[in-house]
Amino acid sequence: MSSPKFRDLSIASKSLILIEFFLFLGALPFVVYGSRLLMESQFSVIPDNYLLVYSVVFALLNQLTSLALGLYNSKLRVNFRGVIRRVLMCVAVAFFILTIINPLYGDYALPIEVLAIASLVSFILISSFRYLTVQIDFFGFNKRIVLVLGAGERASIIERRMRRDVDRQSFSVHGYVVMNGDAEEGIKQETRIELKGSLVNYALNHQIDEIVVASDERRNNIPIDELFACKIRGIEITEILDFIERETGQIAVNLIYPSWVIYSNGFASANHLRNTLDWIFNAVMASILLMVTWPIMLLTALLIKLDEGLKAPVFYFQERVGLDGEPFNIIKFRSMRLDAEKFGAQMASEDDPRVTKIGNILRKYRIDELPQIYNVIRGDMGFVGPRPERPEFVQSLIKNIPYYNERHNVKPGLTGWAQLKYPYGATEADSLEKLKYDLYYIKHRSFMLDLLILIRTVEIVLFGKGR
Repeated sequence: MSSPKFRDLSIASKSLILIEFFLFLGALPFVVYGSRLLMESQFSVIPDNYLLVYSVVFALLNQLTSLALGLYNSKLRVNFRGVIRRVLMCVAVAFFILTIINPLYGDYALPIEVLAIASLVSFILISSFRYLTVQIDFFGFNKRIVLVLGAGERASIIERRMRRDVDRQSFSVHGYVVMNGDAEEGIKQETRIELKGSLVNYALNHQIDEIVVASDERRNNIPIDELFACKIRGIEITEILDFIERETGQIAVNLIYPSWVIYSNGFASANHLRNTLDWIFNAVMASILLMVTWPIMLLTALLIKLDEGLKAPVFYFQERVGLDGEPFNIIKFRSMRLDAEKFGAQMASEDDPRVTKIGNILRKYRIDELPQIYNVIRGDMGFVGPRPERPEFVQSLIKNIPYYNERHNVKPGLTGWAQLKYPYGATEADSLEKLKYDLYYIKHRSFMLDLLILIRTVEIVLFGKGR
């Protein structure tokens, strides 16, 4: 996945957003003008310029809630029924907000029934449009045709890790060109190409949009002149590390070489104002979240006591590794049995048998993380960042996983890119997968990416998808 900026989205994604904007935009005027024709109602007193402003506000609020509920996530892994549920909730939340701001329009405030009918119309329009896009693959025309230069171990990552249709929504692989030095255990199922002639002619004849350089042996083996000729003819040339980063939202740690890190953009925030105000922003957000969630936290504490006895502790404290490797104590609602670590420290796993009945609910909706508001106010953590690990595991992971220590170059967070993209990890292999997402976050760290992660976290909480 690429950086969350509108200009970086594919034409298909931009088209989806713009088309749905105009569908939302037209819903309110449709109801108002329809009522004028049918009932000669009081809507005729609303000037058209006011109605245009109302319609824009209506459309923007609906699209904002659509974004919060993941409707513009290009890799949303739910069936059509799940999409419809999200559209319904999006329209309902937007309607609720509109009823709050509607009195601010004064004499030109719209009747509630008009907003309700307009919301229903927009739900029908968006649901119908989404059904149409699913049935006829409306946006499939925009897929880039990719030719992979290499058919060995490096190239096989595309075949193994991006094999599903949902992973290839923005591109299709034409084939893999066999290069000298490629490992024999490489591409097994997809098309291998033994290129005899010119790479330039082949790419032009087959209308290739992008060439991904993924050969195992790079030294004196890459056809620089041919790639240059392809480049000046408008064919995009991409290194496999950048291709995987763009399409999956992770950095392939096992492929990293030092020069790529040195010359690539990112891995440091140049926004000094953001760095200076970081604690203030997090502390203000934490205070607001505390005011909103304290009733939930109080109820959680009571449920833990009722479930396990009045003497059972509500919180647990645990040492974690923070910024620059400095240890600190994290505080969470206790979701595991009191004897959960009688055999020593263990990583949390999916369907962990040590989790209590109440703990399962707390984890599903991320309620167990709420006491960490205290850690945010203290400055130990931020809202967004890599999840802090325990010192018992960190030393071993640093030794066995390259670049693992780099995740400690930013402040840990309540939520993060890895938490959105990967479940609980109980093994070293899981930690490696999560590190790929953490490094992506560190490289692309920005206010917009943080905002995207927070919005997606809201989606996880609302739909109980915490893992």
